[in-house]
Amino acid sequence: MSTSTAPLPLQWQISDDLTPYPDAIAAMQTRVAAIRAGTAPELVWLVEHPPLFTAGTSADPADLLNPLHFPTFSAGRGGQWTYHGPGQRTGYVMLDLTRQHGPVPPRDVRQYVWALEEWLIRTLDRFNVRGERREGRVGIWVADRAAGTEAKIAAIGVRITRWVSWHGVALNVAPDLSHFGGIVPCGIREHGVTSLHALGIPVTLAETDAALRLAWLEVFGA
Repeated sequence: MSTSTAPLPLQWQISDDLTPYPDAIAAMQTRVAAIRAGTAPELVWLVEHPPLFTAGTSADPADLLNPLHFPTFSAGRGGQWTYHGPGQRTGYVMLDLTRQHGPVPPRDVRQYVWALEEWLIRTLDRFNVRGERREGRVGIWVADRAAGTEAKIAAIGVRITRWVSWHGVALNVAPDLSHFGGIVPCGIREHGVTSLHALGIPVTLAETDAALRLAWLEVFGA
């Protein structure tokens, strides 16, 4: 990519209809190549998918149960099995990681993942939900300390191609949580999953999107 001109401003895109997973992969591949070439701006793309399961590069076939026979896809991202479906906001983040992004230095994948976690934590904080990291576990967790339990509310899975990121995050707003019974989410059997609606917070996807955009500015700065 040429370094002689200033980068194009980050673009946000929201898809209103359910996005087929193969279409999302194809669109991301095209955009990643264009970002690398300097012909398209970086992109945060917010989508919903029809019910499906995706396998990351560490996915164990034994963790796919799939009693409802949802479609399954090899995602090519890091991580294990993940569910996507209506009521879940998936955010695909395509950034040129050769550049600084807020607290993320160039070519620092660990710090980039930390920033994605922070983005989700600050988004949840806008709804008075305390999202937390867990050592050795990817994603964002919600703890019920009185009951001594915890559940995952958001997943993270990234892929980097020639220092351009793709894939991203998935935040459970109001999905059918029973659908997660078709997999062992992220290979973790001892903890469940939850959503904003399950926590008694009936926010809409539009409200979630607004919170995501404000939290992005706090973390990434642009």
